[in-house]
Amino acid sequence: MCSDKIHTGLLVVSYATYLLLGAIVFWALEKNTEIEQKRAVIQMKEAFLQNFTHLTVAEVEQFVKNLTDAVQRGVYPVGNESQTEVSNWDLSNSFFFVGAVVSTIGYGTQCPKTVAGQIFCVVFASFGIPLTIVFLHRVSKMLSLLCERLGRWLYEKGMKKKKIKFLTLLFFLVMGILVFLCLPSLVFQVVEGWSYSEGVYFAFITLSTIGFGDYVVGKQPDRNYPSYYRSLVAIWIIFGLAWIALLFNLLTTLLEDTEKKIAQDLHKRGKAGKDNEENRKRYQPAGFVSAEEPSLLGSGGDTQKTVSLAAHLGDAKQVETIFSL
Repeated sequence: MCSDKIHTGLLVVSYATYLLLGAIVFWALEKNTEIEQKRAVIQMKEAFLQNFTHLTVAEVEQFVKNLTDAVQRGVYPVGNESQTEVSNWDLSNSFFFVGAVVSTIGYGTQCPKTVAGQIFCVVFASFGIPLTIVFLHRVSKMLSLLCERLGRWLYEKGMKKKKIKFLTLLFFLVMGILVFLCLPSLVFQVVEGWSYSEGVYFAFITLSTIGFGDYVVGKQPDRNYPSYYRSLVAIWIIFGLAWIALLFNLLTTLLEDTEKKIAQDLHKRGKAGKDNEENRKRYQPAGFVSAEEPSLLGSGGDTQKTVSLAAHLGDAKQVETIFSL
């Protein structure tokens, strides 16, 4: 037990260190390039405002294209040059980025632009994703042990096994939905200004690793976010992935068990119908057998004797007795 705790502690420390080092490297590689991009976009915006009455249609189209490209790179041309101080690649935002990488969410709203950053991203994800799988497996095991302890406690209280199974499952679902969906959605409603339903939508789309990118935390330029905000969201994502992975495995098991039960029921019904059909043919009343067509039962003296008796007796039980002689 002590050894297991030591292994868990080492895994947590190693995983956190790996993410933190990755965030620091991305911060160092991408921050200066982002500042240059932001200044170029602000200069482009100022030039447009000074000359927009004299621009041709082609120049306006080019401006719109450059503006769209800037937004896709995560540079929002809102405000003045002081906006360059707000970086998408500070330590907190970089930590959020590495969390999105190793969890394979991939919102698509933030990505490395330098060659060194892109190469490092490939190497970092190649080792980070397997490490994340190991970490999530460990967290899922801890959640399972928690439910198992609850089940043992209920069993010691004299509760029946079927009821224990239902209550532990209910506890797992309710606590998971509360901690990883309901409460975070309230936080998103306050911090991001979204509706509660939008917060629930974002939470599920994120934890299920769908990651459309239509809602992303900490990306609205008109809001002031705490410096630690996106780092906390990244931690929520990691632990939430463990819960929802366990939930999906549970639902998969339930669906597979249901499919097996349905297949077994269909097999039993088919077998019962086949047996009934065979019994019906075997114990068919003798009145349906024509005495004038002995060829249906074969030829020879014994067969003719059987047909003759069947024609005179006509009782199914007696026919059965005769065929068994």
